[in-house]
Amino acid sequence: MSGQSLNNQEKEVTAEPSFTKEQKQILASAGNIRINAVAGSGKTTTIIEYAASRPPGSRILYLAFNKSVRQEASRRFAERGLNGVQVETAHSLAFRYIMRGSPYKVRAQSYKTHEIADLLGLTATGEKHAEYIIATHINRFVTYFCNSDAARVQELDYLSTITDSKARNFVKQFYPYIEQGTRQFLARMDKAAIEITHDFYLKKFQLSRPQLPFDYILFDEGQDASAAMLSIFMSQPACKVIVGDTHQQIYGWRHAVNSLALASFPTLQLSASFRFRQDIANLAMAVLDWKTRLGAYSPVAITGKGLLRSEKTKATIARTNLGLLLRAIAYITDNRKVKHIYFEGNINSYTYAEDGASLYDVLNLFNGRHDRIRDKLVGSMQTIEDLEEYIEKTEDQQLAMMVELVKEYGSEVHSIIQQLKDLHTGDADRDKAEMIFSTVHRAKGMEYDVVYLVDDFITSRKLDRLLAENAKNNQSADLGKLNEEINLLYVAVTRVRYRLHIPESLLPESVAASPHIVVEKNIAEPDRTKSALRGGRQGVAGWRSTGNASQPKGKTLAERQKTDKSAYQPWTAELDEELKDFCDRGASVGEMAEYFERTKGAIIARLKKLQYLPD
Repeated sequence: MSGQSLNNQEKEVTAEPSFTKEQKQILASAGNIRINAVAGSGKTTTIIEYAASRPPGSRILYLAFNKSVRQEASRRFAERGLNGVQVETAHSLAFRYIMRGSPYKVRAQSYKTHEIADLLGLTATGEKHAEYIIATHINRFVTYFCNSDAARVQELDYLSTITDSKARNFVKQFYPYIEQGTRQFLARMDKAAIEITHDFYLKKFQLSRPQLPFDYILFDEGQDASAAMLSIFMSQPACKVIVGDTHQQIYGWRHAVNSLALASFPTLQLSASFRFRQDIANLAMAVLDWKTRLGAYSPVAITGKGLLRSEKTKATIARTNLGLLLRAIAYITDNRKVKHIYFEGNINSYTYAEDGASLYDVLNLFNGRHDRIRDKLVGSMQTIEDLEEYIEKTEDQQLAMMVELVKEYGSEVHSIIQQLKDLHTGDADRDKAEMIFSTVHRAKGMEYDVVYLVDDFITSRKLDRLLAENAKNNQSADLGKLNEEINLLYVAVTRVRYRLHIPESLLPESVAASPHIVVEKNIAEPDRTKSALRGGRQGVAGWRSTGNASQPKGKTLAERQKTDKSAYQPWTAELDEELKDFCDRGASVGEMAEYFERTKGAIIARLKKLQYLPD
């Protein structure tokens, strides 16, 4: 049965009385459709019932976002008696088609920077560590190409993916070498001269233009699909269903595209969330309303129908790895009786970079103990400043986080991380954790009774500032990245089932505290990744709270003078940025004056100089 014939077929479905009107419309649909499903709307249940309502004998493929979702979906399809539905991820499907009978061997992990430099024979130029910087960009260009729908490397503009000014200047200077190295590396994988990556065989699958033997293809989490996978999906003759939430697109940095927006099918909605109540729904909609400042935006309607009354599972969610680790350190410091914590993705994933470098390699570099450095890339650096220069030219955020932690805690970082590891429980005992810690990316698809948000997400004020600065400098803001930053806060907010603790700085003006929204005062430290790192261990723990959460407390510069010798020096670029962050988060002039140990007049004068206040 082909998708073409189904487009002209009318169906009659008797849905269960418990289904909503929107779900019934989906079950009764025929032909290609896209389903925009808000967080907690029961999309998996709906898709399973959609599959059950297809004609007997239909060949159905369900594409899951990752392995864990695939396993859960397989179990649920089987429980519904739908053993004939084939459940795959994009990679598992591609593996079956490309790897069987081929000479290829798949590499278990990604290639490390120094391995690419060695394989391609890259040598140093006049630029310090140029061979490793070029190798890093080659690795990323390969990933960019493999996730795109392009047929040739030359069709892509890798420079457009780089934002940091130093990194852009480097890529501009060495672009021919980076592109050539990318083509050479891909060619060696294609000839099976070296092991291939998982992204490579997915790309081979897309370029082979497969025609899959299914009547229906159900594509879940479409908002975070790669362009390569979307190309495969859209070229199939089967009846196609793509489902997801446009506003949960948070993997643009992995070259994901919003496939929901690109699939021009009739659109059906799942707008009722069974996860949380209406006050949380209102907060989520208010966050999304910030998108009106980015251009055309159609407001989304979310109805909160959650009924849970439990505070059993508690989670702290952060935007960044650094923000999360700082909060976890503060948590175990302030709660000495804690016996169990849990990190989504395992604690080790926060102390090792994808490239293989560990936090301890960075610490040994910081302490000048080169003999103890295991990672070849870090070992090639003479000083921590060399590593920071490499980071600036490669935008390596994982290494940047490790450097910040090491500079903050020094040799103590080893014992601090060990304390976290000692308290970390295994997956089997996850339910014993008194607090679960997760970045928003790792919390995707998860839900918790109580959620505490770390204040390292974008705020309304910061959004306005970034847009104003770009307008002032006649620069076009990267609206895609700003859109994704708003999505990250939306995803974090919608992980909660019962009660949300949210920093005041993140709260939209139209939203107030409610029975399920606890507003935390965080005026003491507007930016955890700056002020905490400047302030020593006690500074990390500095938070004031109007709720019941145990959160950290801040310090004045006077209290930090012992660890921060520049506390009373003239204004620096770093202090200016910190001052801006205070303004973005709504701190009063008095609060800023107390924190920076300056007079109110000095604060006002500096704000005027920074054009944050009118003259």
